Order: sequence, then C-alpha cells, then structure tokens
Amino acid sequence: MNRRLVACVVLVVIAGMLPLLNVYPIFVMKVMCYALFACAFNLLMGYTGLLSFGHAAFLGSAAYATGYALKTWGLPTELGILFGVAVAAAVGYVMGALAIRRSGIYFSMITLALAQMLYFFFLQAPFTGGEDGLQSIPRGTLLGIVDLSNDLSLYYVVLGIFVLGLAIIYRTVHSPFGQVLKAIRENEPRAISLGYDVDRFKLLAFVLSAALAGLAGSTKAVIFVSATLSDAVWQVSGLVILMTLIGGMGTLIGPIIGAFIIVLLENKVGEFGTSLARMTGVEWFAGLGESVTIVTGLIFVVCVLAFRRGIVGELGAFIARRRGQSAAH
Repeated sequence: MNRRLVACVVLVVIAGMLPLLNVYPIFVMKVMCYALFACAFNLLMGYTGLLSFGHAAFLGSAAYATGYALKTWGLPTELGILFGVAVAAAVGYVMGALAIRRSGIYFSMITLALAQMLYFFFLQAPFTGGEDGLQSIPRGTLLGIVDLSNDLSLYYVVLGIFVLGLAIIYRTVHSPFGQVLKAIRENEPRAISLGYDVDRFKLLAFVLSAALAGLAGSTKAVIFVSATLSDAVWQVSGLVILMTLIGGMGTLIGPIIGAFIIVLLENKVGEFGTSLARMTGVEWFAGLGESVTIVTGLIFVVCVLAFRRGIVGELGAFIARRRGQSAAH
C-alpha cells in the first residue's frame, strides 16, 4: 500500500471520528462535497491537462435534477442521486463533445460559455424555482432503512459517497486509461503518434469528471435540502480551480486540503476577524467576514508566488529533496 493511499485512509478514519469530537457535521459534509467536486475537476485538469471554466454546470445540473426528482417525482433518495449523476454526465458529454474540438484557452472559454448558457436556463426554467431555487427537498431514506433526516446518519452516508468517489478517481488514475490521460497531458502529439484516439480519451475523461462533480452536486442538494443558482454560477467554477491550485494540482489529496481551506475561510474568517479585533483593538478586522474574497485572493497570490505546486506538491518536493540529500551523504 503506497503512501498516498495510506494518507487517504487516515483522512477517512479521521473524518469518521469527527462527529464523536462534537464537530458540526453539516460543516464537514459541506467540505466533503466540495472536496469531491475539486477532485473531480483535478481529474480533468491535473491528470489530463484540460482547464475547464464551466465545472459549476455539472454541480448545478445534478443538484437541480436530484432536487426535482426527489421533490416532484418522489423518487427514493439513492435513485434521485443517481439521476442527478446521470444528468451531469449527459451534460458533460454534450459540453465535452463541443469543447474538445479546440484546445488551450479556446477550450476553456467554450466550457465557460456553455456553462453560462446553462446558468441562464436554470434562471428562467419554470421547474427550477428561478432565483428562489428548489427548496424543502426531502432527504428521505437510504434503501428504505437509513433515516437521512438525522444529521448523524446522513453524515456517514455522505462519507461513504465521498470514499466511493475517491476510490473511482484513484482507480482511474492508476489504470491504463489513467496512464493514457497522463501521456496526453505531457505530450499530446506523441500520444497521437502512438495511435491513441486522443479526442475519445479526452471526452471520456470529461464525462467522468462531470459525473463525479454531479455526484458532489446531488449529495449537496440532499444535505442542504435545496438547489439554487449559487450552485451553477461561474464563481463556483473559479472557486474549484482555486481549491485545486492551493491544495496541489495533479495530486490525490491536494484538492481535499484546498477544499477544506476555502470552505473553512468562508465559514470561519468572520469569527477570526472578530477575535483579532478584540485582541488588537483594530476595528477593521471586525469586517473581515465581509471580505472573504479578498482573503482567498491573497492566499491564491501567495500560493502562486511561493507554492507553485500547491501545498501537497511543495511538501512532496521538499521531502524528495531531503531524501536526495540524505542519499548523497
């Protein structure tokens, strides 16, 4: 068992113990949803080399699809989540088929444009609730047994979904398919010269990433019993890029750490600012909670300038350097 897998197992065990330590389960579930979303994005960007500016489309479409299926059709929770994943995968197939015809910044801008089209569709469609979104989505039960209205029961179901998503990503990255994706990222012309249908592999990676992002969106809709435009807005696409870059692009654990940092900042920076204001007497700190974007922007600038590989990437490089120095001696 390699170190990355051991680290993932340790993280899962720690996550499983958090409710026993009186940690607010809704907060941890939110972190897990965004961590899965970031890992799904990292599969496309970090391992395939495709920068998507429209990944919020998959999070939002799955959230709306799951919410509608549970609230209007009355589907069981597990079928509602699967329906949301299927819708996100279908949206990913359409967007991917159009976007992979171009590369570089053109690919990124096409994904952004298509995601914005979907956003305005959600804004105007009658079944989405417009600006109010879908509210009071029933959580229901899992397999007719587990009552998901209980936060603790839901927590362990979400943890299971998160582990399943990570397992799919890990297996994909370490499969022959994943090796081809890495080859495309490193040298696409060489991959073509070896006979690989590069566009088909890109499309498969895009659809898989969309489906996993949809799994995060469906789960988020069940947790917060709502699906709103904030799930599909373009800022969420930027936020997932930020999570991946801060944690470490092309690493398995990096996006998880990046998601934790960003969600923690969004929820706790106001309390931190209030504490600083009391300690220092500087009233400006009291308004820090209203300036979350400034704080995250500063962190992003610091990471770009000082941690080009992200937190996990830089840590791995530091350990490798230390080992090299030890071997030299």
